[in-house]
Amino acid sequence: MLPRMEELLSIGRFARRAGLTIGALRHYHERGLLHPARIDPATGYRSYAASQLEVARLIAGLRELGLGLSDVLELLAADPAGRRARLGVHRTHLMAVLARTQRRIHWLNRAIDHEEPIMTTTTTAAQLDAATHRQLAADLFNHTWTLLEMTDRTPVQDDEMLHAAHASRHHWGVVGTPQNRARGEWQCSRVYAILGRAEPALWHARRYLALCEEHGIADWDLAFAHEAIARALKVAGDHEGSAAAVVRARELAAEIVEDEDRELVLSDLSTI
Repeated sequence: MLPRMEELLSIGRFARRAGLTIGALRHYHERGLLHPARIDPATGYRSYAASQLEVARLIAGLRELGLGLSDVLELLAADPAGRRARLGVHRTHLMAVLARTQRRIHWLNRAIDHEEPIMTTTTTAAQLDAATHRQLAADLFNHTWTLLEMTDRTPVQDDEMLHAAHASRHHWGVVGTPQNRARGEWQCSRVYAILGRAEPALWHARRYLALCEEHGIADWDLAFAHEAIARALKVAGDHEGSAAAVVRARELAAEIVEDEDRELVLSDLSTI
């Protein structure tokens, strides 16, 4: 049943309340995003119900996030879990754009402050300052973690996740502490394990352990090194070795000072 006439808003009034333009509303109607509640058969004037404002404002918000109309249409049709998954994919895209933008700002700052070329064919990572290396390392680490948490990654995103993990580790290798470098090895190991690639997963897990032992890094890092080894061995099909590494990780977890850190290790071990 159509809303009563007194519940309808003209397209102009509806546009103002929704924060959209009349042209946008017409376009969304044509694309099947938001249909008017009524179209006058004689004049073709569109009218909207007040109850449609919530959807209209949602569309406006999604467009503000940079989502295309086809993406918005899919989001509106998806269930809550589907919406979260699609928004997660878009978040990953925005984080990649952010990383690129930060690099460009860095080059611009150098050009403005030091009268250096903005970009040349000889620009290398060695020309980045320590703060930029550190920022890129952290951003790429977080970007990798975002991809790791996705349950519906595409093959392209799998590649992106792998390259981001190695890029983060590279930048930590330039400016990071031994602990930063060790945790970068852990993330590389986890990515390879998730991708089912046992040999590099085990290699990076053992590098994590070696760095911990070389630099006296203990507490939860040492426990997580054995967790990474256990996970990699499980992927390799070495169930006995994996079980032994889990036992060692649990022993080390018992020595962790902070309860929250201990619970995090134990929670990860439970997924092996």
